[in-house]
Amino acid sequence: MSNDISSASSTYLDNLRWQDNQTKTEEKDDTLTQEDFFSLLTQQLSFQDPSKPADNDQMIAQMTNFTMAEGISNLNSKFESLTASMTSNSALQASTLVGKQALLESNMLDLNETGVSKGSVVAEKPVDKLTLRIEDESGQLVRTIELGAQSAGAIRFEWDGKNEDGERLPPGEYKIKAEGSVNGDYTSLPIATFKNIESVNINGSNGIIINTKEGAVRLTDVAEIA
Repeated sequence: MSNDISSASSTYLDNLRWQDNQTKTEEKDDTLTQEDFFSLLTQQLSFQDPSKPADNDQMIAQMTNFTMAEGISNLNSKFESLTASMTSNSALQASTLVGKQALLESNMLDLNETGVSKGSVVAEKPVDKLTLRIEDESGQLVRTIELGAQSAGAIRFEWDGKNEDGERLPPGEYKIKAEGSVNGDYTSLPIATFKNIESVNINGSNGIIINTKEGAVRLTDVAEIA
């Protein structure tokens, strides 16, 4: 009985392999190759009317069109290969960004257990009496930093995480404001602070997207990576 089962199973498997091979054999590539083109052209010439031979310019035009089409097809294949390579390189570049910090426009400072919090004040014009005011999550003022007169541009600052009494404050998020006199008018100025890069994505035409607590932003919109 076991021999019959083994024999039947073997025959069944052989049939499956034969059908699989037959299916693969029947698959054809419908792409018109250069050899196919010249074969068709030769047949066209052999069946032409001797009294009305094919025009040379027409034959040259057909050959030129086929050559151009084949060249475009090869060029598309090379572009696809280049795109795949660039995507791979972008993924490698993106993977190295996780764990670093990106300088983004934000009025929130991230304070860790150790170290300092850094950022930049963006001034389009020279500023007099530039002052930074840092508040905790309840809105209470915990530190004031005087930066005095500053030239136009990105004005770097650091906060050691201490209050006015020199005590280290608990880690967390703190709100920061920049105010100063521009052309005699006291005004608020935009601020950029460093945010931890938590993850990255590659999003087609948008390129590399970095994700932070502030949300997602394109890498090309990041002022600095540290």
